[in-house]
Amino acid sequence: MIKKSTLIIGFIVIILLVIGGYFIFIGESVTVYMDGENVTSQSTISPFAGVDTNELNEEICDYTLEAMNSTNGSVQSLRQGILRICLSHGLDNVKVYLDSPLGSDEIPILFHVEGLSMYPTLKDGQTVLVEKTHDIKVGSMVVANSDEYGPIIKRVSKINGNQIYLTSDNTDVDYEYINGTMYETKGISTWVDVDDVYGVVVQY
Repeated sequence: MIKKSTLIIGFIVIILLVIGGYFIFIGESVTVYMDGENVTSQSTISPFAGVDTNELNEEICDYTLEAMNSTNGSVQSLRQGILRICLSHGLDNVKVYLDSPLGSDEIPILFHVEGLSMYPTLKDGQTVLVEKTHDIKVGSMVVANSDEYGPIIKRVSKINGNQIYLTSDNTDVDYEYINGTMYETKGISTWVDVDDVYGVVVQY
């Protein structure tokens, strides 16, 4: 007759073998979801790894937010950075999955429009969805970081090597008198480097 304690031990051993087998054959993974402003990270890590998954996920979220807000961040560099974080926690064979409203392996950014320089295409206060990419074409709307103006959203009018000429959709010109002097106000036109471009507007 088999003792009850023996059955319990055998059952526990089977469970541990199943769990261990899952991580041997399926592997450990990190899934990062970005909606353009927020990031969530879910880690499927073996309980035998001794990893604080809350701390791991928090580090991954912080790093992903930095990559989203950087002009030179890319899917490849984001994945490599997440793998480095995993390695620092003793995990050297983790699969990384990136997901977003744009699909897998895409980095979205939500950008809030300020002003009327892109009117009537875009309105003041409007939110647009930007795909993080340097695959830029004439006619695309892009978000870029200008040394002169800061973050701007403009239309690509010319491409000259790595230099991108950006213009406003709003072509209206206003005139204003200040202290007896007349000033002309019109939309911004400026050159930026391709590395200063966050990405291309895909939804608005």
